[in-house]
Amino acid sequence: MNRNRKIFIVISIVFVAVVIFFAIDMARRTTAPWNKKKQIIRAFEVAAPSDSIAVDTTQR
Repeated sequence: MNRNRKIFIVISIVFVAVVIFFAIDMARRTTAPWNKKKQIIRAFEVAAPSDSIAVDTTQR
């Protein structure tokens, strides 16, 4: 194999690896359409649980 072919193969492998990495990252961050309602419910439960009391720490 000549030098140009080796460089091409290395660059193409790196490119494919980067594309696969971004595809996996986007897949993890994306919610499936049938889970969107569940995600919204979970987000609001974590952000403001119904059994906790909000405490204002700025007033003393």
